[in-house]
Amino acid sequence: MNVLPTSWLAVLLLAAGAAHAQTLAYTVLCMKTACGQMKVAESAGRLDVDYGYRNNGRGPQMKEALEFAPDGTWTGYRNEGVATYGARIDEGFERQADGRASWRSPVDRGEQAGASPEAVYLPVEASPAWLGRLAQSLLARPDLRAPGLPVGQAAIARVQTLKVAGQEVGLYAITGLELAPSYLWLREDNHALFARVYPGWGATVLQGSEAEVERLAEAQKAAELLRLQRLARELPKVLPGLTVIEGVRWFDAQAAMLRGPSDVYLADGRIAYIAAPGSLGQVRPEQRISGKGRTLLPGFVDMHAHLDEGDLLLNLAAGVTAVRDVGNSHADLSALSGRIERGELLGPRVAANGFIEGRSPFSLNGNFVADSLDEALAAIDWYAAHGYRQLKLYNSIRPDWVKPMTAHARALGLRTGGHVPAFMTARQAVEAGYDELHHINQLTLNFLVSKDDDTRTLLRFNLVGDKAADLKLNDRRTHDFIALLKSKGTVVDPTMTAFEAQFTQRQGQPNPSYAMVSAHLPAVVQRSYLSAEVDMDDVKARRWSASWQVMTELLRRMHEAGVPLVSGTDATAGFALQRELELYVKAGIPAAQALKIATWNGARYSDRLADIGSIERGKRSDLLLVEGDPVADIRAIRRLTLVLQGLNGQTRALSPSALYQSLGILPFVPSAEILH
Repeated sequence: MNVLPTSWLAVLLLAAGAAHAQTLAYTVLCMKTACGQMKVAESAGRLDVDYGYRNNGRGPQMKEALEFAPDGTWTGYRNEGVATYGARIDEGFERQADGRASWRSPVDRGEQAGASPEAVYLPVEASPAWLGRLAQSLLARPDLRAPGLPVGQAAIARVQTLKVAGQEVGLYAITGLELAPSYLWLREDNHALFARVYPGWGATVLQGSEAEVERLAEAQKAAELLRLQRLARELPKVLPGLTVIEGVRWFDAQAAMLRGPSDVYLADGRIAYIAAPGSLGQVRPEQRISGKGRTLLPGFVDMHAHLDEGDLLLNLAAGVTAVRDVGNSHADLSALSGRIERGELLGPRVAANGFIEGRSPFSLNGNFVADSLDEALAAIDWYAAHGYRQLKLYNSIRPDWVKPMTAHARALGLRTGGHVPAFMTARQAVEAGYDELHHINQLTLNFLVSKDDDTRTLLRFNLVGDKAADLKLNDRRTHDFIALLKSKGTVVDPTMTAFEAQFTQRQGQPNPSYAMVSAHLPAVVQRSYLSAEVDMDDVKARRWSASWQVMTELLRRMHEAGVPLVSGTDATAGFALQRELELYVKAGIPAAQALKIATWNGARYSDRLADIGSIERGKRSDLLLVEGDPVADIRAIRRLTLVLQGLNGQTRALSPSALYQSLGILPFVPSAEILH
């Protein structure tokens, strides 16, 4: 049943054909390739939007209608369509003449009596055109802010202006919607939407202005850079000279066991010495940190990231001090990594995978999209020449290319992994030379796909959800596949958190991956985590949940067999890594082994074990101090009191509470005190 009365819907339908509507057309770019469009028809008091794109075999398709009173009050909103992974969009909002506001979406419904006329509706799913109209409403307010319905508050500020294609456009930042400012470009003459740019990914831009996107992206990145540089000056505390963490239990990552209590000394950005408590009594360190009741861990390594500026502080706040980026713009990532290493920005250390895709209608556009094997081999040469150590291959690589590509990479000293190309099984990929497999669904597909199944589409998720529940993991085929992985030393990056909600969440239920932190997040983000990626009835929910349990059991069996695992996420920075380790323990992997996977294994399989990954003399002081004992209870990793980073001959101390507060997130525990 619709939330909106029939009469109101009729008005919307009639208004759609109203005369004097002004229509604007926008191009959606995925990287630099057109992948969709948005059409916006505006008439008096009304906005109609048709928006959609396809990229990597998926994407949203929606039709929106927004209505406004003559004074600008938001009176109605309607959105219908499908979200990125196919979940139904069916959302509506209405304001009555008496001020009562009501709303309904797949995740919630409610009403509010006497809602402020200044309140704006903040939907669960929306197009860039909605964001543009929100910006206009905020700019019309004297204080440039407005309360949100059902929850939250949004505010806007102009960042800068540019002359683009003969007109002046402004970069604006809206806060209150996400964990970082939401940037958009508006025309300065009428504040109409000009572009919504996602640097390194793509944009939605006014048709005819596609060539301006790169310039807009550079200006937007520069603006965000200034904000992050300010935080990099304000948030860290440099620990000069000698620092000691006194009487602390510490995690021996290689042995996967707790040791101590010990005094751990830090100097010049590195671990200087580990001693029995009080045994160096004549030494007078400049800083002392109490380790009583706490555990010292090596910094976590997220082995499946697609890093951008918005991820930097989230990673550090959750203890992720290093990442492996498995698909990004080379130029953008190189610049970002350099700024982190120079201390201009706060963020994790970065190791990059080279990304190679094949040309097809389903291609994910990136640095190299090859039309031939020769082009693919040339891409490998380029990555080797630029210092890369690992490659990620993607869905549209032709199966017959895999063996020559992996052989060529190995001859140049590069490891190869990634997605299993379409029309190929995981076993075939390993036999053809893959050193690593990404994503638990890709491994599960090994037992499900036929030679004609095109896994460049949503089939790579739907086939697993529909059929994995029937798999018997104690059969010969499963045993032989796991034995192959073990004998080849094939690394598995399961990214369980990326799939937990997809296979288990119903619309309106809390996202299981973030339910434990949701109350600390901005209200709008909390609501977004009630939105499921896939629509499920009772039958589908039971089946997909059973399929998820099969994937979890496959993970446990691989670990028990000795298949090397690494902890990647491919999901919300920081929080997803914490959940990833909890899911390993839930699957039956001991907590100490999960911690080893997130530290020692991550450093080893991203070629950084000489510098990070364990608490040893001479290694960088990339360390975490948590309340409690995560070996006894893995959830203790969420009680993070201090993050340390060794950089440029210095150890920097970061307060997780301060990092979270800079992102609009309520702190979880007080930060550790540093005594002088």
